[in-house]
Amino acid sequence: MNINIKVYLYSKGTKFLQSGSFPVVNSEFNKDPDWTAAIATYEWIQQIKNNFAASEDFRIDQVIYNEDNDITELVKKVTPKF
Repeated sequence: MNINIKVYLYSKGTKFLQSGSFPVVNSEFNKDPDWTAAIATYEWIQQIKNNFAASEDFRIDQVIYNEDNDITELVKKVTPKF
């Protein structure tokens, strides 16, 4: 299944919006939709940071999935697995 994600970010003194549709595993989404969406969003934000050479002032202002689910704080709590 796919979810629609909008991320409002700040970097290099500028606010910007990125949005897209991303696949998630149905079983994981059914167990915990917000956390599953947060992990997918975190991974995407890491790609955005790399592609745009984010500056030290980079921040996540807001994250919404499927139009009305605000998961901003959850995304900020995701930590990478090494």
